[in-house]
Amino acid sequence: MIKFKKIVSLLAVTIMILSSASSFAEVAADKNVKKKAYTVNPGDVIEISVWKEEGMLQDVVVRPDGGISFPLAGDVQVENLSISEIEKVITQKLKQYLADPVVTVSAKQLAGNKIYVIGQVRASGEFPVNRNVDVMQALSMAGGMTQFASVNNIIILRRDANGKQQAIEFEYGELEDGDELEQNIVLQAGDVVVVP
Repeated sequence: MIKFKKIVSLLAVTIMILSSASSFAEVAADKNVKKKAYTVNPGDVIEISVWKEEGMLQDVVVRPDGGISFPLAGDVQVENLSISEIEKVITQKLKQYLADPVVTVSAKQLAGNKIYVIGQVRASGEFPVNRNVDVMQALSMAGGMTQFASVNNIIILRRDANGKQQAIEFEYGELEDGDELEQNIVLQAGDVVVVP
């Protein structure tokens, strides 16, 4: 009887250890998921410097057309490029004038990363965001919905790279019940959440 209890105890401990190991592996796998690099938007301020070139340190505002101007590099389209991609583009342009330029770009102000929430919410408006924000979080930022909101007819307006607008449906009632969680998409800069 005592041997049987020891065996059961050992089995229980083994199961707990294996369960913990698999949970640890799942957490480790989640941490290894690569996040998408931030891409620059009009209105953002970036700092550009060139090593050992005193006159080539500037804070530059990304224009509404997605471009910037930088000495010797001229006009550069940076919208939807990551910081490292911008460094590479400017480095290539400067190679015509400088031997082995070392370009550093850093984000100073992410003023172009905004979402909008309008309609039957308590505080509609423009919301600057510095992290990923999904639809539910955006609704929360807007103070939640009013009693008159048509919660199952919410749409997200989004423009693609060509300027064509699409409407993405969002049914709050489904998420409230724990269903169709895939609807709770991460918003992109410029998205408008419309609550009728």
